[in-house]
Amino acid sequence: MDISVVLPEECLSKIISLTSPKDACRLSVVSPFFKCAADSDTVWESFLPSDYEGIISNSASSSLFSTCSSKKDLYFHFANKPIFINSANTIFALEKESGKVCCMVGAKAGISVTWGSKSYWTWPSLPESRFPEVAELKPVCWFEVTGKIETKLLSPETTYAAYLVFKFADSRNGFDTRPVELCFHVRGMEEEERSKVFLDAQAGAPNLSQDRGDGWREIEIGEFFKKHGENGGVVYSLFDFDGFSSKHGLIIEGIELRPKSV
Repeated sequence: MDISVVLPEECLSKIISLTSPKDACRLSVVSPFFKCAADSDTVWESFLPSDYEGIISNSASSSLFSTCSSKKDLYFHFANKPIFINSANTIFALEKESGKVCCMVGAKAGISVTWGSKSYWTWPSLPESRFPEVAELKPVCWFEVTGKIETKLLSPETTYAAYLVFKFADSRNGFDTRPVELCFHVRGMEEEERSKVFLDAQAGAPNLSQDRGDGWREIEIGEFFKKHGENGGVVYSLFDFDGFSSKHGLIIEGIELRPKSV
């Protein structure tokens, strides 16, 4: 039996909208009828964040309203070509298969230098960075950076992980012989995650950071569960208070929040 005879396209679109972007793409190759239903704006608007129009309006990519001919085109633009929001301080993207929101806050907006003084950090521009400026540590004996990221943009009912995105300058010292301490806290919760890690594992120390394949490395700071209707924030810090060992050459691009892989 031809399913198009007993089930209107609008009804099939509604059913597909209750699945996932990955499922919609699979169903679009079943038949021409399924393709029309699976590619409809009804389906792909359901996969976009509810406030996607405001996100676009708050970006330098407002032309997306006219250049994307369908909601599916808009979805894959977010997935393949992340946009800058909040005065180019934040990168907004969608995870392609799930449609979950990912975001990254640049060092200039996402970290605050407390110990070590701002005079011990420079803010160079690097061609491999997505942000106009990054933070590079000059020679110091101790340092601390802290930051806070709001979570209202993130997808609800989702476990997220926070990652420090960093690299080292050609000239660096002190990070392969002594660990730094990472601290992670979700606002409104009492528990605080702390860990000591080697960022530069050159001397046989365990290397917990991962190569991102984009010229940067990342290390997980902590994870949290974003509940529906919950708009809090995550607070993190990175510090080393050893007053006898000089260190320099750490370059921080920013902090990234993305759905935790299971």
